[in-house]
Amino acid sequence: MSVVLKSLTPVPLDSASLNAQFRFLDLHPRRRYRALEMASARVLPQLVPQNVPVFDRQPGKLPFPIIRNRVSTNTPIPFASPTPDPQTSAFLRSSYHALFHAHGPQNWWPGRSRFEIIVGAILTQNTSWTNVERAIRNLREARVLSASAMRRIHFMKLAKLLRPSGYYRQKTQTLKFFVNFLYRSHGGSLTRMLATPTLPLRNQLLALRGIGPETADSILLYAGKHTVFVVDAYTHRIFGRHGITDGKPDYEKVRAFIETSIPRQPELFNEFHALIVNTGKNWCRKSVPRCGECPLRLLLPVNSPLSKFTEILPVGTSSLAGSLA
Repeated sequence: MSVVLKSLTPVPLDSASLNAQFRFLDLHPRRRYRALEMASARVLPQLVPQNVPVFDRQPGKLPFPIIRNRVSTNTPIPFASPTPDPQTSAFLRSSYHALFHAHGPQNWWPGRSRFEIIVGAILTQNTSWTNVERAIRNLREARVLSASAMRRIHFMKLAKLLRPSGYYRQKTQTLKFFVNFLYRSHGGSLTRMLATPTLPLRNQLLALRGIGPETADSILLYAGKHTVFVVDAYTHRIFGRHGITDGKPDYEKVRAFIETSIPRQPELFNEFHALIVNTGKNWCRKSVPRCGECPLRLLLPVNSPLSKFTEILPVGTSSLAGSLA
């Protein structure tokens, strides 16, 4: 199967080109709090066979190959293999096609600037996105959604603004740690920080108190366009139920496994992760999965206990259209 991919052209590391690389995400300082729309990716990921239409809307038909007769052996493919298993790669590609076909682009991560995206990635720990939005709204109204303003604001005042996000004292401390790191190591420049090679920057972020692998990778992928895949509880649950992984929350193994099984392209990683989150929230639920409505229902292994639920509803009757609400 041939694949159409549009990759970004590498940008030389000089000052002018670095600023140009991220300019589309930033607002003019005087209008920073007047933006009506959030930033979105320049190019949507394309992982579509060249000879297949993207949106075939005929009921019961999907524009990608189905590997429905796959049998789960309960023996996951070895992680980070230099030559990924073809069947597993086919499953991941089919999963992406099914989810994108059902939901379309997710336009995730919501944020009016790179700094707001980073703040959101930190605040979303152990809470819902609705609570994060309330906290970010407080920050915007107080005009502290910038590194310089957050560096100056008093700890307790910042904590009060972050209260809706939960664990607000810990998150206040994490944000203060991050901003101090930004000024200490990168002169307060997000452009300079995000231009750091992926592995060194990832290690720097993981060294900060309150930032774990998922948060660090969210910052790298969504704010910096680095080619890293974000793994979360939804990823473990969905791929575990489909027999691709053992379902155990081994972050680094699952991340390396996915990154070696699909083309390494940041727009693709961005869209795929957002689609997985949507599916985990609305269909592949922890306690009561809605397999009959799930866009991935046809990809369940034939010997999966969940396969018996795939005939609850006919194809195309789901009422959920796909935003990450």
